Amino acid sequence: MSEQAQTARAHWSGRWAFFLVTVGSAVGLGNIWKFPYMTGSNGGSAFVLVYLCCILGIGVPLLMAESMLGRRGQGSPVGSMRVLADEAGASRLWQVIGYIGIVGAFIILSFYSVVAGWVLDYTWQAAEGFKALPKEAFAEAFGALLASPGRLIFWHTVFMAMSALVVLGGVTGGIERANKIMMPALFGILVFLVGYGAVAADLPAAWRFLFHFDPSAINRGVLFAAMGHAFFTLSLGMGAIITYGSYLERDVSIPRTGLAIAGADTLVALLAGLAIFSIVFAQGLEPAAGPGLILQTLPLAFSQMPGGHAVGLLFFVLVVFAAWTSAISLIEPGVSLLSERFGMARRPAVLALCAGVWLLGIAVALSFNDWSGFTLFGLGLFDLLDTLTTKIMMPLAGLLIALFVGWAMKRAHVYDEIRMGSRVFVLWFNVVRYVSPVAIVIIFLNIIGVIG
Repeated sequence: MSEQAQTARAHWSGRWAFFLVTVGSAVGLGNIWKFPYMTGSNGGSAFVLVYLCCILGIGVPLLMAESMLGRRGQGSPVGSMRVLADEAGASRLWQVIGYIGIVGAFIILSFYSVVAGWVLDYTWQAAEGFKALPKEAFAEAFGALLASPGRLIFWHTVFMAMSALVVLGGVTGGIERANKIMMPALFGILVFLVGYGAVAADLPAAWRFLFHFDPSAINRGVLFAAMGHAFFTLSLGMGAIITYGSYLERDVSIPRTGLAIAGADTLVALLAGLAIFSIVFAQGLEPAAGPGLILQTLPLAFSQMPGGHAVGLLFFVLVVFAAWTSAISLIEPGVSLLSERFGMARRPAVLALCAGVWLLGIAVALSFNDWSGFTLFGLGLFDLLDTLTTKIMMPLAGLLIALFVGWAMKRAHVYDEIRMGSRVFVLWFNVVRYVSPVAIVIIFLNIIGVIG
């Protein structure tokens, strides 16, 4: 874009700000909720070993590619792709990458907010203290939450309001400021919980479960699960990284920052695993509890363990922070497009976008109870939207990004933005050009059941 346009666009205050907000985007329920239960369900250390390799081989190269697209395009995901397609002499159809990301983020936030509402409800319960009840009672309590449209819609509304308030503050005054508070707090709570595990729970057992690597335990199921989670955990293919990259100054190193972001995101997941499994093993509970690990197994543990009231409250505050920072990043791409394409001021753009997400989220909340009989392709609304976005749209956007950077952009332009040693650049460029597309296709084929 022109120098005038680049100057007019807001920018982060520095490298540290970009690091925090992008880590905030990447760190979400996938780190605190999904990573632990996937690890528990896929053999512990075998899953962790493959996951770490996939983060380096798939996640980091694509994270760098998305950040590069945003900084060079200096616009919304759609605007950036239009500028870069023109610069490369390629078809403007490549703008579809931006549209997939923005529409996908809108849909994801509609059901993500409902799930975050579950967490807010449990945070309220944790503040009151979980009662010591039989294991079955906690499963029944979660079922009662899902059966209550009023509770689901109330907490969904609260969470959307929390997220909208931050984005209304702008790039530096809202998003950057909130992440500068919440991300250090999140890390602090995690470190405290791991310390608690060392003193009052069974941290050594959690450590062995996660890090005593047994390569013989790796099978196709573990491989595909780890590949898929490594792609999704960094918020790739949703437009958020392109948008955040567009606020990035030219003097910030994308490779160094990308590695740091992926490292921090992975560290959060591993710390969460240590904290959760130290409690699970100390209470003699099942690590392979699946999705119920956070909302059914852990409340049972908190009701029985020493200091469980305070630890339980801290834990759910941690999960709220993780969900909140990710939700903010899902709103901003759409706001950026509305401002760029229709000239809308930030306030009406945020309110319009969040109102639409809120309405769709109400339908999602009702799909668990009053509208549970409605299905399409055999799926309820929640599962349908999850399948459409995380299993189709996100892999498709990631694949197109890899193809555009590797095959459509001029290599000199890519090198100008990435700015690293020629040999390392060639390695990275070939990974994006050849390895990433193949890996994403494999992930997609596994998701739809063709392989694996």
